[in-house]
Amino acid sequence: MIAAMSGVLLLAGLAEVRALALDLTGGVVVAPANLSRPEQKAVTMLVEEVEKRSHIRWEVVPTWPTDGKPVIAVGQASALKALTGSEPAPDGILSDPPAGAPEGFRIRVRPAAGAPAVYIVGNDARGVLFGVGNLLRQLRLAPGIIAVPDDFNLTTAPQYALRGHQLGYRPKTHSYDAWDLATWEQYYRDLIVFGANAVELIPPRSDDDADSPHFPLPPLQMMTGMSKLADDYGLDVWIWYPAMDPDYSDPKTVASALKEWDEVFRRLPRIDAVYVPGGDPGHTPPKHLMALLEKQAGSLHRTHPKAQMWVSPQSFNREWLDEFLGILAKDQPAWLSGVVFGPQVRISLPELRAAIPKQYPIRHYPDITHTRQCQYPVPDWDTAFAITEGRECINPRPLDEAAIFRLLQPYTVGFLTYSEGCNDDVNKAVWSALGWNPDAPVTEILRDYSRYFIGDRYTDSFAQGLLALERNWRGPLMANEGVATTLQQFREMERTAAPRDRTNWRFQQGLFRAYYDAYIRSRLIHEADLEERAMERLREAERLGSRVALNEAETILDRALGAPVAPDLRARVFELGEALFQSIRMQLSVPRYQAIGVDRGASLDTIDYPLNNRRWLREQFESARRNPTEAERLKAIDRIVNWTNPGPGGFYDDLGNVARQPHLVRGLPFEQDPASLVSSKVGFEEGDVVDEPDEKPEAAMRRSWLDHAESLVDQPLRVRYAGLDPQARYKVRVLYVGDSPKRPIRLVANGKYEIHPLLKKEWPYRPVEFDVPPEATAGGGLELSWSREPGLGGNGRGCQVSEIWLMRK
Repeated sequence: MIAAMSGVLLLAGLAEVRALALDLTGGVVVAPANLSRPEQKAVTMLVEEVEKRSHIRWEVVPTWPTDGKPVIAVGQASALKALTGSEPAPDGILSDPPAGAPEGFRIRVRPAAGAPAVYIVGNDARGVLFGVGNLLRQLRLAPGIIAVPDDFNLTTAPQYALRGHQLGYRPKTHSYDAWDLATWEQYYRDLIVFGANAVELIPPRSDDDADSPHFPLPPLQMMTGMSKLADDYGLDVWIWYPAMDPDYSDPKTVASALKEWDEVFRRLPRIDAVYVPGGDPGHTPPKHLMALLEKQAGSLHRTHPKAQMWVSPQSFNREWLDEFLGILAKDQPAWLSGVVFGPQVRISLPELRAAIPKQYPIRHYPDITHTRQCQYPVPDWDTAFAITEGRECINPRPLDEAAIFRLLQPYTVGFLTYSEGCNDDVNKAVWSALGWNPDAPVTEILRDYSRYFIGDRYTDSFAQGLLALERNWRGPLMANEGVATTLQQFREMERTAAPRDRTNWRFQQGLFRAYYDAYIRSRLIHEADLEERAMERLREAERLGSRVALNEAETILDRALGAPVAPDLRARVFELGEALFQSIRMQLSVPRYQAIGVDRGASLDTIDYPLNNRRWLREQFESARRNPTEAERLKAIDRIVNWTNPGPGGFYDDLGNVARQPHLVRGLPFEQDPASLVSSKVGFEEGDVVDEPDEKPEAAMRRSWLDHAESLVDQPLRVRYAGLDPQARYKVRVLYVGDSPKRPIRLVANGKYEIHPLLKKEWPYRPVEFDVPPEATAGGGLELSWSREPGLGGNGRGCQVSEIWLMRK
């Protein structure tokens, strides 16, 4: 239903625009006087957004002008027919809308007969809104200039009925909690322009602090205002409502929950649906959860009779998932409108679709905001990025998001994404646009994004820059020379940017990432070189003497602190961090901007995290110095230097390092398994602090311990060796590290020889060794597989291995 558009323009100046396109600079908006509230908002949005970019304000009139001014006609066909009079409309533009095309619209440009005109004809009120949004994406706007390609012709309707994003006003987000209603209205408009028709709000009580130092309004008051804003624009309003109380089998708990939720339901002017996750937060058996939601649905319908109730099996273990599916199959509750597939669902979306009755639609709840320890992590992300940029950094991933969408969306009726702030703004645009037209080229979506939000002159350069930022994160950072090229591209845009462009928060986000990425790569190269030079000193310990070698090696490593690399890049990152706090209230630091936590987007606080083994080596040096004899000190140094050496005929894998995992069985590529439900993936520690405060390691961590290979849920993690000596005896040394240190792990050879049973991981971290049965290597090959306890719920993690040595005995 998408008509092709030609006549792409480059905005080189007013004369060229007028020569190549329809000039709307002196135009007037014609709209019926009896528009609905969302249609009125659409017209206001058109006029105000054009004025912001062109400094020209179009007049809005209810009758067709007779002075030959260009006309922008906005409305539904039936209403516009009465306004056009004798004006010749393009063929078919004012005919009845096509059947089965809700929210669709038609746009026609009439450059010749009569006064020039652009018709935006919605199939319904939402069609008017989205027609306006699409025209805004196509207009060529600059101070004193408004133009549209003179052959623009579009007839379209969305393929997916639900296209939205979670917008949580809560402290855990790194920007949303500081936004006032005016900012929210602007962001609603920005989402509408790319086709979003729904928002999801979060109630005052969730798994979060009750207050934020950034709140401009109390949570329920803001939630009420956001609901009203959405209703003004005709957007659906969903609520993500976690059931967090400890025991819903207790009637008193149920009564309290009904009262608490009802207060929210009554305050909000619009609610279209409530979505209750099965866990994270919350931990209620399906039998009691479903009984609660049946009562909550009844309460909801007293104030919002048409509102729906949805639920997800998030965090369910195998037993609870079976119970949940059994309830749906046997009881087929009429009060339940659908099921949500989101993070921490232990089966795939196709499997879930096959398992639940057909009358229940599925909504996708994709995590587009996180980079690691999440539903769809960045594939093969370099550890240097993971430990500095962190889990909620600025993360344009247009190609990854399109791959996820196209693989999984056909099993659903639509989506509302999981977002924790404006760091994922590009990803929202990609999902919204693909929800409208799944075949839309990603490059064209990015060109529209760049043209509309950054400016016409950046249509190609900023779009290419966003793709380059995603490429920065592909594979080993040391070898990725494209990072420097990306910075050059953004610096050139920055050099020629007008002052108003430099204050644009989306422009600032692109610059921030380009500078940050380049700074981290510069540090990584520098600190890797320092470590190698320090190792060279240690290898000469017998000649130099142990104490001299240790002292000289430590002096070399400390140059990372005394003579840091690329201070100009670092300084610019901090300037842009300040600019983003001023422009859009991004909280990129805990001490500077009162972010709620370092792991919540505060990437300025981790920018200097060591990228080599400096901390671990310093502790090893101190330990070596405490040995009383030279021989013992040299032995300690030899252990440091030969840490990764598996000996003759042996093999070593740093399983979390994509450049040093030759024996890891990878599985499917990201495009076929983005959640790694059947494939291995790289995972990461939380730095020197893990999940719980009392679990801080007693010693500093090697860099190889900050990452690991892992498998999820009940899928085994495997390594495979070939070319072994059938006559040799082998042992395996393995180091179990990860963000789930309390999860026991089991190791099996060739699927039948148990190397060790479920084993509690060593704490503090240290390698452990086991003999490999000779029968396992008698054929010259070996497969080792790890697994965690089967059937568990939660995030699915726990089967995690950092380093492995296969050594001849």
